[in-house]
Formats: sequence, structure tokens, C-alpha cells
Amino acid sequence: MPIETVERFLAALSPRRREQVRQRPREEQERLAAAWETELQVDTDLDTLSELSPAAAESEAASRVVSDRFE
Repeated sequence: MPIETVERFLAALSPRRREQVRQRPREEQERLAAAWETELQVDTDLDTLSELSPAAAESEAASRVVSDRFE
């Protein structure tokens, strides 16, 4: 997975979540980033949000992916 995908994923997270993910092994960070990309592609609600605010859609998808894994 390209490094920029992981970095984009990390940038979409809140500072607290970003630090939690950074503490994980690189392989897990890459898996989370891949799940984030999938969430962005398949969730039709995010399509509508991304038309209004791409950054907000990325942040929402990142939050969902991390919440599913850490809570």
C-alpha cells in the first residue's frame, strides 16, 4: 500500500485517534487505511457528503473504521 494512503488516512483522524493508530504496527495501519478506502468507496451516504465536503467525508469514514476496531 502506498505510504500516502496511510498518511491521508491518519490526517483524516482526530488527533487522539491518530496517535492511537500510529502506535499500532505498520501492517495494521495499512489494513486500517485499506478499510478506510473501502468505506469511502462503498458507503453511499459518504458520496453525498463528499460532494459537499471531501474532507468531512474522509474524516467520517476514518472515524467509522477506527471506532469499529478500537471500541
